[in-house]
Amino acid sequence: MDPRHYQITALASLLAFGVLFLDFDISVDCIALILASALITQFACTRLFQLPHFDPRSALITALSLCLLLRSDSYVVLFGAAVIAITSKFVLRWNGKHIFNPTNLAVALCIALNWGWISPAQWGSATWLAFLLVCMGGLIVTRAQRADIALAFLLLYAGLLFARAMWLGDPLTIPTKQLQSGTLLLFAFFMISDPKTTPSEVRGRLLMACALAVSAFVLQFQLYNPKALIYALVLLSPLTIILDYLFPARVYQWPPTITRGSSHEHKTSRRRSA
Repeated sequence: MDPRHYQITALASLLAFGVLFLDFDISVDCIALILASALITQFACTRLFQLPHFDPRSALITALSLCLLLRSDSYVVLFGAAVIAITSKFVLRWNGKHIFNPTNLAVALCIALNWGWISPAQWGSATWLAFLLVCMGGLIVTRAQRADIALAFLLLYAGLLFARAMWLGDPLTIPTKQLQSGTLLLFAFFMISDPKTTPSEVRGRLLMACALAVSAFVLQFQLYNPKALIYALVLLSPLTIILDYLFPARVYQWPPTITRGSSHEHKTSRRRSA
């Protein structure tokens, strides 16, 4: 099974539930704009970079993630975020992989320039629990292909939060509440576990998870940056190039799409897939 099918279903279901029942502060027209912009950009880049066929699945994952995370009062910003995210997959590449997670890069640029914001408070506790079950189910459905980096990050980050609370003498309900964030789950299970941006070998992924957890913790509690998760990933993403050099392994490829093209065309598609 292509793991992207489950990711699209999970993200779309969460977005629909949030809009219908949790009053997510994003309108239907903004959702349509992000989705259309991402798909059109994916199609244009497919033609521009002469890929053999148009595949909308990765673009849909990026667009749905933007709908869940990014907020802005400007249609231009939302359009630009979708275009930047999709274009980065084709332009910012190294050894067949994306240097940056597309959603993370676009969101980081928008909030750094004060063009948009993220809304971590939009997730209720009940929604967080349901989202956690969806994420854990995704690990089972996709055969846990990148479970190591997500779980290692969450375990270390949670350990740092609880250690800080005990050091300060705070009740343990504080770090427990800090962990009940849909943004944190989206970050761990749909951003840092992206096989097209994470290190290819398990030791590299575990080192990346540790670096992300420590960096996010320092940014949030030492430098008092509330967007620590987003900034930590965009700053550390180039580290994947070094880790892949130190721990070489086969670059992950999405399951092949069956087309009527030749075998050469099929190999080209796998090699250059975005």
